[in-house]
Amino acid sequence: AMADPSSFASPACCLTRHLHLRCRADFGARTLRGTVALTARAEREALRCLVLDTRDVQVFKVTVNGQDAQFAFGEKHSFKGTPLEITFPSELRRGQEAIVEISFESSPQSSALQWLTPEQTSGKKHPFLFSQCQATHCRAIFPCQDTPAVKLTYYAEISVPKELVALMSANRDGEAPDPEDSAHKVYRFSQNVPIPCYLFALVVGALESRKIGPRTLVWAEKELVDKSAYEFSEAEAMLKAAEDLAGPYVWGQYDLLVLPPSFPYGGMENPCLTFVTPTLLVSIAVIKVIAHEISHSWTGNLVTNKTWEHFWLNEGHTVYLERRIGGRLFGEQFRHFQALGGWRELQNTINTLGDKNPVTNLVINLDEVDPDVAYSSVPYEKGFALLFYLEQLLGGPDVFIGFLKAYVLQFAYKSIVTEDWKKFLYSYFKDKVDILDKVDWNSWFHAPGMPPVKPTYDMTLSNACVALSQRWIQAKESDLGSFSSADLKEMSSHQLIEFLALLLLEAPLPLSHVQRMQEVYDFNAINNSEIRFRWLRLCIRSKWEEAIPLALRMATDQGRMKFTRPLFRDLYSFDKSRDLAVKTFLEHRASMHPVTSMLVGKDLKQDQ
Repeated sequence: AMADPSSFASPACCLTRHLHLRCRADFGARTLRGTVALTARAEREALRCLVLDTRDVQVFKVTVNGQDAQFAFGEKHSFKGTPLEITFPSELRRGQEAIVEISFESSPQSSALQWLTPEQTSGKKHPFLFSQCQATHCRAIFPCQDTPAVKLTYYAEISVPKELVALMSANRDGEAPDPEDSAHKVYRFSQNVPIPCYLFALVVGALESRKIGPRTLVWAEKELVDKSAYEFSEAEAMLKAAEDLAGPYVWGQYDLLVLPPSFPYGGMENPCLTFVTPTLLVSIAVIKVIAHEISHSWTGNLVTNKTWEHFWLNEGHTVYLERRIGGRLFGEQFRHFQALGGWRELQNTINTLGDKNPVTNLVINLDEVDPDVAYSSVPYEKGFALLFYLEQLLGGPDVFIGFLKAYVLQFAYKSIVTEDWKKFLYSYFKDKVDILDKVDWNSWFHAPGMPPVKPTYDMTLSNACVALSQRWIQAKESDLGSFSSADLKEMSSHQLIEFLALLLLEAPLPLSHVQRMQEVYDFNAINNSEIRFRWLRLCIRSKWEEAIPLALRMATDQGRMKFTRPLFRDLYSFDKSRDLAVKTFLEHRASMHPVTSMLVGKDLKQDQ
């Protein structure tokens, strides 16, 4: 079996199949402390030890089937953490199971957890805790086989202050007073579908819920819960569309949780409970992000990449399904419009990373590379482009969705690599092998930069964006009077975003042009986060000093990396704002999410 370069675990020797967590959230100490009991099965004869991943976790005691066991930490690696080697009191036969129970405590600096003060929440009264384990951060909560090659079921009992609510990536299984502490209560959770450790998730806060569908509650702080329920009301329609495309939804509940603004991603597909950024509440990307996270219930959560080098299997298929749902809801022209937007997003990413950069390969090599540092839109958009190209090659959307459904059925509950996917593609389309053999697989998978072929896109909804962006690019000073607010009259918000994205692919506009654009379109007045983000980047690139405080505010008011990192990067590249960008980052660093602060620190050359 291929080893996972991002993990110390050896699932080929010993496999963890179930996890029972009992722990207490201590907001004063900023730690999770308790026990994790792993059901481990020997995969070979005469097994004497189990190696687990950890990062900045204390271990106090280990037992195997109730007997004390010896344990030792290995050498600390810069980003992988420290292997924990547990020696069994007696050796296991192949197929024999043992319960390995570990007493642990997470570090206040855990890269998986963000502990927020009451001031960092909407309600301002209670603290808040959330986890983000993807890609390799579950090991920073408790020792585990932190590789997507391993899937396990889990049961959890979490003790939290009784005025707060705990939620997890699992079905809720009741709550009760904590017998050991009258100020706490214990919430119980059960996840009976085997999942990789990166889908383990926990949140603790002053949360309320609203029912928005037969299997969906929206959870948020009370200040945001009604707005959230309104914005996410399409969830059930999207779930039904996804089931129609990909097969039955196996997870039971599909809840949505709105996090505080420092949450680093647009969404995270934690099973039974999708996490989303509050920036969606002022965005038109709601449908896109929710459709994306719903789609992960099949591609990613059911069929999973075996290592992070094959992340495109998770994300390419999920973007493909997300856009198929969009096509169901808004028509095929809209699907093509979104697809073309994705191609341009890929161009933008490759412009930033460089077209010889090995992280722009579809299948990447993660030997001694931190998955958080390698993360980009490439697995999403190059992965989607390959599937969209194959759809067009093999007979269209109806034919290709048949393949996708069969693929999910074939590999559900498993973890796979690109070769498994390709073999299945060839067996499913065995009557079209001659067509498949013409695909330049080597370039698609293993070459950096843009893909070897560009799919065909319906341009109906894109033409207006291209035309208007070209008018601005070609305009001389004397033409600026010809622009007016009427230019935007026929354009949707989606098209406005695309118009700005097209301008960002070009050389910066002259300052006079962006100043005129503000005069006639008043983009500063738009709160939609997707529009505002691109508009402020455009202003900073054209060296408009008045935009500096606005861009800094957007970069720090929320912490979604898609917005925060490019804004800080652009501010750092502009001589007039570089020092202020660094100063602002250093002031905010302590209250930022640990992964965001690490990556922005690298971008601004402030990493210690």
